[in-house]
Amino acid sequence: MKTAILSSASDSDIELLLQLANKLGIKARILTNQDAEDLAMAYLIDEAKTGEYVDTQDFISNLRK
Repeated sequence: MKTAILSSASDSDIELLLQLANKLGIKARILTNQDAEDLAMAYLIDEAKTGEYVDTQDFISNLRK
């Protein structure tokens, strides 16, 4: 499966793309701002994984510095 994310300031252009996707049998939907933020956060979490244990108290202490 492949995924494409498209962004436009034009509602009519996005609607046209959604109609085209529908005619081609491609699943498409408009993401809410919350959906987009969730996807970005999930991506960043996945990219930042080190596999190392991080002590919560040490982490919080370092944030406060």
